[in-house]
Amino acid sequence: MTDEPQVRVLIADDQAMVRGSFRALVDHTPGMTAVGEAADGAEAVELTRGERPDVVLMDVRMPELDGIEATRQIGADPTLSGVRVLILTTFDLDEYVYAALRAGAAGFLLKDTPPADVLAAIGVVAAGEALLAPSVTRRLIAEFVRRPEPTRLPSRSLDTVTNRELEVLGLIARGLSNTEIAEHLHLSVATVKTHIGRLLTKLHARDRAQLVIVAYETGLMGDIRRGV
Repeated sequence: MTDEPQVRVLIADDQAMVRGSFRALVDHTPGMTAVGEAADGAEAVELTRGERPDVVLMDVRMPELDGIEATRQIGADPTLSGVRVLILTTFDLDEYVYAALRAGAAGFLLKDTPPADVLAAIGVVAAGEALLAPSVTRRLIAEFVRRPEPTRLPSRSLDTVTNRELEVLGLIARGLSNTEIAEHLHLSVATVKTHIGRLLTKLHARDRAQLVIVAYETGLMGDIRRGV
């Protein structure tokens, strides 16, 4: 018998078979437990408010309320600040990726992701990190570099960000891990984490996924692409 804290997971999908499969996967994994199932976005929001899970596995296309809007409502509720949403979908479409991250999702994976990787993703987002599948990150980058003038948000100004922090932010937006950033910049992982912490504070970002959005919306990635 162990007193190890359980990662509490809520599963939201309109297909009962999919919910059952994910529930079985979670419940048979040491250190994790499923706390509920939702068949649509509205039910997902309601159950999240009642159960306060650590992670919500959220489908995108659901009746009543889609997964993007459900994620937005969860992210907008200050009482649910500890909840992380991991988007799982069969649709590898740019608009879903961007909309999900804008809505506050901490991760995005396709449903054909191997079970072991899904469980690893749950652990990552439960620990407060963000997770983007490499293919998703590449598509997100490709989408933004095609845009001639990225939308720049005055509320997310980079004026207070140091040059080193800008380097770190750019590498985060490219999908690099802390270890990869450290190797690229010849820094320690601890130093990279310090820079990320400062970026989160300065840019009023909730997590790493929101830093990716800030990097694009402020035009940083476009500037890097153009060599500015």
